[in-house]
Amino acid sequence: MKIVVFGAGAWGTALAVSAASRHQVTLWARDAAQADAIGARRENRRYLPGIALPPALAITSGAPSDVPSLAVAADLAVVATPMAGLRELLALLRQHPGPVAWLCKGFEAPAGGGDGLLGHEVKAQVAPDLRAGVLSGPSFAIEVARGQPTALVAASDDPGVRTALVAAFHSPQLRVYANDDVAGVEIGGAVKNVLAIATGLCDGLELGLNARAALITRGLAEITRLGVALGARPETFMGLSGLGDLVLTATGDLSRNRRVGLLLAQGKSLAEAVASLGHVAEGVYCARAVVRRAAHAGVDMPIARAVVALLDGELKPSGAVAALMGRDPVAEG
Repeated sequence: MKIVVFGAGAWGTALAVSAASRHQVTLWARDAAQADAIGARRENRRYLPGIALPPALAITSGAPSDVPSLAVAADLAVVATPMAGLRELLALLRQHPGPVAWLCKGFEAPAGGGDGLLGHEVKAQVAPDLRAGVLSGPSFAIEVARGQPTALVAASDDPGVRTALVAAFHSPQLRVYANDDVAGVEIGGAVKNVLAIATGLCDGLELGLNARAALITRGLAEITRLGVALGARPETFMGLSGLGDLVLTATGDLSRNRRVGLLLAQGKSLAEAVASLGHVAEGVYCARAVVRRAAHAGVDMPIARAVVALLDGELKPSGAVAALMGRDPVAEG
């Protein structure tokens, strides 16, 4: 199977490394200097240091205009950009006849007073005829690159896309489950990043394990409420892309979004916290879109609202906790 991965960040590189032992894989970087460095060193030192790239993994670069021709030569095209780059790549691939998948998790930043969109909603706007889906689930890139056990979800309303993703990435180290609830899988992957900031704040303030458990559990309730309102199936949120991804991102030391919360609890500014990461923390960029979509759908998301108030400087860390704990009592259901 021939696979091309567009985007040489940590996650794109990790999946390319994982698949290269079984398939013919090309990893594309927009920046020629980055591609040259990766190819010469056989290591992506910026995003995935310490991982030796398989000899069979091809590295290339080029202008965005090269994307369609690279994709048409492959059996599967994978977009591994941050959410901010998805629209451009899907527009370039809009006439591609084969399966396409994206890896990014989040809502697109709202533009022109509209709502921020999920990946499948962006696709519906710019490439409605594209056969596409999303690969998501609880996964730190470094662990996938090392071959440590991981399970993911391949979601698409096209059975052929789901089959292609399973064929491409399922292995003894990486299990890939198929799912046709694209909205549910994407909402779980997007909103858990926002809630991981809250959990990092909780841990940074040393509020205890009780508080962490409460945040994760009530956070899952928020994800599920929003998901159902946006057309997802509730059972999806008890799976890998919901509960699984939330637990990993909210508690794992490799989580960038959790790290943001920890740094804010230490008194760092948002700019300082983001600058220290060296990678994108999608929760920072999509938190406002999550709260906006929830408001328009009539969904109550107090934890997500508190995160946005914290990021906007309207609440201090201790004030965010007080705002959540001071809410009137309600029934759990």
